[in-house]
Amino acid sequence: MAITASMVKELREATSVGMMECKKALEETNGNFDAAVKLLRERGSAVAAKRADREAKEGKIEANVAADAQSAAMIEVNCETDFVTRNENFQAFVAELRNQALNYETGKMAEAVADKVTEKISSIGEKIQLRRNVKWDVDGIGSIFSYIHMGGKVGVLLELGCEKADTLKSPAFQELAKDLTLHVAAAAPQYLNRGEVPVETVEAEKSIFRAQMKAEDEEKGKSRPAEMVEKILLGKINKFYSQICFLEQGFVKEDKVSITNLVAEKGKALGDTLSIKRYVRYQLGS
Repeated sequence: MAITASMVKELREATSVGMMECKKALEETNGNFDAAVKLLRERGSAVAAKRADREAKEGKIEANVAADAQSAAMIEVNCETDFVTRNENFQAFVAELRNQALNYETGKMAEAVADKVTEKISSIGEKIQLRRNVKWDVDGIGSIFSYIHMGGKVGVLLELGCEKADTLKSPAFQELAKDLTLHVAAAAPQYLNRGEVPVETVEAEKSIFRAQMKAEDEEKGKSRPAEMVEKILLGKINKFYSQICFLEQGFVKEDKVSITNLVAEKGKALGDTLSIKRYVRYQLGS
């Protein structure tokens, strides 16, 4: 059977696979459209298998916040090259997954959409993976906010709580939430508060600080009293916490004001008590 250009075009439009591959599939199936689609899908699975060990650190992070801000989700979809990241087909696929993300609990989406991802690998010809997903529902009174930075290279979800439902509608509450998501994107805190920092991490820092002070003392040929060492150590550890803990960091727009004080001040102005319930920050490929 003669394979016409229109047949190839129709198959390409249906599968997004290259023209030559479509023509070859039609020739091998004697022009049977459905059989050709099936053959290409089967080969798509082979492509996916070949690319399973390839690095996929490009891509996009996207967030989906429900209209009432009472639930939200965020996903990271990876590919191999920035060229594919900018591809309209890939971007449309990420948007499709984003729109479905509220249907899947944290960590459960990749397995559920595995077949769709495999199909997309066959049409784009590059390894693609839904690396991670998170889904939240508000706990108590509050709202969830999102921020996507640098065209999808950094993504943030943040839940800001309060005690009065009317506060949720306040422009000041909304503005604070926006500022907090921007801060997380820029400052990349590792923990919400010092209570979340593993004990071994703190002890490791203390060990480093003690070794530094000992080396300084040996160089100067003197020894500081134990009480002084502990006082200096406390100051260094507090500074360490202020660098890695969200609530203790200096606000990126006014670094002399801690996040804790910023939230307290805004709450006082609103006549309410505000609290940062949780946050998550995705950075592409890391």
